[in-house]
Amino acid sequence: MKVIIVGGVAGGATAAARLRRNDENAEIIIFERTGYISYANCGLPYYIGGVITDRRALALQTPESFGRRFNVDVRVRCEVTDIDTERKTVKVRELNGGREYEESYDKLLLSPGAKAAVPPVPGAGGDRTFTLRTVEDTFAIYDFAGKTDAKKAVIVGGGFIGLETAENLMRRGIAVTLLQRGTHVMPPFDGDMAEVLHAYLRAQGLDLRLGVNVAAFEADDGGITVRTDCGDVRADFAVIATGVAPDTELAVRAGLKTGIRGAIVVSGRMETSAPDVYAVGDAVQVTEFVGGRDALISLAGPANKQGRIAADNMTGGHAEYKGSQGSSVIKLFGMTAACTGLNEKTAAAAGIACDKVVIAPASHATYYPGAEDMFLKLLFGTNGRVLGAQIAGGEGVDKRIDVIATAIRARMTVRDLAELDLAYAPPYSSAKDPVNMAGFVACNVLDGKVRQYHWHDVPALSGRKDITMLDVRTRGEYARGRIAGTVNIPLDELRSRLDELDRAKPVYVNCHSGLRSYIACRILTAHGFDCYNLSGGYGFFRYASAGAEYGGGQTYPCGMPKE
Repeated sequence: MKVIIVGGVAGGATAAARLRRNDENAEIIIFERTGYISYANCGLPYYIGGVITDRRALALQTPESFGRRFNVDVRVRCEVTDIDTERKTVKVRELNGGREYEESYDKLLLSPGAKAAVPPVPGAGGDRTFTLRTVEDTFAIYDFAGKTDAKKAVIVGGGFIGLETAENLMRRGIAVTLLQRGTHVMPPFDGDMAEVLHAYLRAQGLDLRLGVNVAAFEADDGGITVRTDCGDVRADFAVIATGVAPDTELAVRAGLKTGIRGAIVVSGRMETSAPDVYAVGDAVQVTEFVGGRDALISLAGPANKQGRIAADNMTGGHAEYKGSQGSSVIKLFGMTAACTGLNEKTAAAAGIACDKVVIAPASHATYYPGAEDMFLKLLFGTNGRVLGAQIAGGEGVDKRIDVIATAIRARMTVRDLAELDLAYAPPYSSAKDPVNMAGFVACNVLDGKVRQYHWHDVPALSGRKDITMLDVRTRGEYARGRIAGTVNIPLDELRSRLDELDRAKPVYVNCHSGLRSYIACRILTAHGFDCYNLSGGYGFFRYASAGAEYGGGQTYPCGMPKE
């Protein structure tokens, strides 16, 4: 069997290695346009910032080492320009020299990946503008910043690449202005959770500007001017990080069926519409695992799995790709942000009714030094099924999102989260892990033990005379900041001061994190009050609604900062 693979990196290189393990006698040829067959795509921004110092470390395998290890014919700087699916041939052009020739195949795998999406505005492809998608892109930015002694950069786009590049340029001492067209960075996050990120990023010195539309890039010998609808921004260079688009021109010319934004349509076996032609990675349309809708999810993990599945099926197996959850994590200076599954927007688009809880647990037992706060938002269906989660905070965010991602894959419910037997020691967690706590709170909501209101409900509640807005934090906390219109009765005084509340009025309760206000709601309910608990507490409300300055770090459960 002769297999041709178009494109290396995650999908193509993984497929080649798996093919060889499955069939020692197969003839395998990889054609790769760049000079790198397998490289650390997700590590590229960290070379720019000097975290990764050796250029060679970015190449996980060289063409020579990959060829020796797996007996694969690796041909870099070679571009496949046409596919004839009837004759089962590909046309190849050598980029060094221009020689063209044909190769036949028995099986063909397309792994062309995605290309940087550049906005259609004047100057976007000109001098002093860069994209960051390949190793060559990385070296170009690194070298330009060093040779010109750049002092300021503009980044357009607040997704993974934009934010990671911003951090690493700032690590080099370069001031960064980040322009985001939408209302928040990190589109997989809901807007309220992204507000936590906004506050933190600004606290690190990032000049973050939201709701900005770029009109043009104008470069000259002294730098570049980025023209926007909110004024001009001057810098030494600009990085365009406005997302990626499937690189499927070759597939379109070959007549393969395509879908969203031109992505290649594949079966669960990674088969395209043409016989013996498979496709994997960022170029293919996938099924979103929770909602079941068609989607584009450009991540290394799914690409690797798809490459393995395609290779198994090419060699007589029966593997199936069952969908992507979009599980992802990002380092933002000292913060970690992560998500998996649906957010509120994608749940609505899929027609899935859902509820949510927001909790603010510590990363580990607060009596052990170094505990850090996190905000955890959990989405679940009316039947309790876990649909998605977003977490922002310090240590331990990554392991919590992985637990919830596993629960989603297993179609578990919030009751299962409450029952998970997770490892505990004071330096690592609490006896009630944040995942358990999210399950507990969601179960209370499902069971009617507590009714919630959310940060976005507060404006409609403030000023109403037919309700009581109650803050059960300490007097000191209340004095430092509060929701307008609330009255303050500290939790530990509540039982002795119930007569100060009008039993005929519903009571909307808040504390710092939602924990003390939940206890207050149980007390009030037992005494005949109709009450509601603020999800996420005042700590989350101040970010989500008011654009507050970042106040994270190490705190006690009540929200008081540790000395």
